[in-house]
Amino acid sequence: MKQRPRIYYTERQKSLMWDRWKKGYSLHQIAQLFDRHHPSIHRILSETGGIRPTQRRRSKLALTLTEREELSRALVIGNSIRSVATSLGRSPSTISREIKRNGGRNKYRANQAEQAAWVRAHRPKICKLVENLSLARIVASKLKLEWSPVQISGWLKRIHPANKNDHVSHETIYRSLYIQARGALKKELLQHLRRTRSMRRSRHHTQKTNNHGRINGTVSISERPKSVEDREVAGHWEGDLISGSNNSHIATLVERHSRYVMLARLEGKDTKTVINALIKQANKLPRRLYKSLTWDRGKEMAAHKRFTLATNINVYFCDPQSPWQRGSNENMNGLLRQYFPKGTDLSRYSQAKLNAVARRLNERPRKILNFETPVERFNICVASTG
Repeated sequence: MKQRPRIYYTERQKSLMWDRWKKGYSLHQIAQLFDRHHPSIHRILSETGGIRPTQRRRSKLALTLTEREELSRALVIGNSIRSVATSLGRSPSTISREIKRNGGRNKYRANQAEQAAWVRAHRPKICKLVENLSLARIVASKLKLEWSPVQISGWLKRIHPANKNDHVSHETIYRSLYIQARGALKKELLQHLRRTRSMRRSRHHTQKTNNHGRINGTVSISERPKSVEDREVAGHWEGDLISGSNNSHIATLVERHSRYVMLARLEGKDTKTVINALIKQANKLPRRLYKSLTWDRGKEMAAHKRFTLATNINVYFCDPQSPWQRGSNENMNGLLRQYFPKGTDLSRYSQAKLNAVARRLNERPRKILNFETPVERFNICVASTG
């Protein structure tokens, strides 16, 4: 089979790649636009870790190609440096340096000088984490604790409000991880991110769907008290299951006000097992801190009335295929996949291990909480209950 020649993509084609990548297209879909295989697209995008390079711009102070062409013509007819500088509105020293660095009077060529200037101007700004190694070490230590770049950035601003030298944006952290040419953070730290990918993906790449069976006697989320919506009152929870291999499951519960999470080990997904586990979790908390539970329409909640009778906690159900109605729990389930990847046998985790994972998540600063931790917010609620 004859091998196709190597293809060199134009800047316009690369721009199209990045546009599609940002919109969530897969490598295969982008490759089809050019009638190529996906490795050729991966080669381009992976150079910067899936992060679109910043478009280069000419400095406003630099000589333009038009000015260089005028300079070249003036040198041919023997004009002095001072007269050329006057006609161009530049200082004589600028014109003198331009001529010297490009071969002198007899060898100066406008197009060659323009290209050389463009090459010399390619000086990437030194990354802040390279300049501040102590800050880089702090960032690396927090990444090893599974803190996200957003959490690290917000936490640094919170504990060092007046010292901007100890601040770093989450985007700088991401770029330092995915663009290894920066030399700031080791590539091994990528394994501590929520999504352990070699390239950064668009937020539009996937959309999770939800399609559970119907159960009887449900109370719609539309009947949930309006006071629950503003999250000002503690004690309203959202719940769901995450699943693994061999029909293994974990129950996840998130308190809406504080984003405090609790995890429950399950022996199965049948409604009796799930309801028993939820009752056990509810009995661990003061009654004032468990007022309602919002769930999707999974069959595991078929015996929800038994849960309400045992705990006096009302259960509300989301509309079909509307997981965003329990957004805090959906977000938490995504975070939990860092600890329990898809395809993992969840039955091998003890309740003690689940409690340890929940504790680690509850001790992370959250942007939504102004970079306080869920456990800080939750403990305030516990104290207020007396």
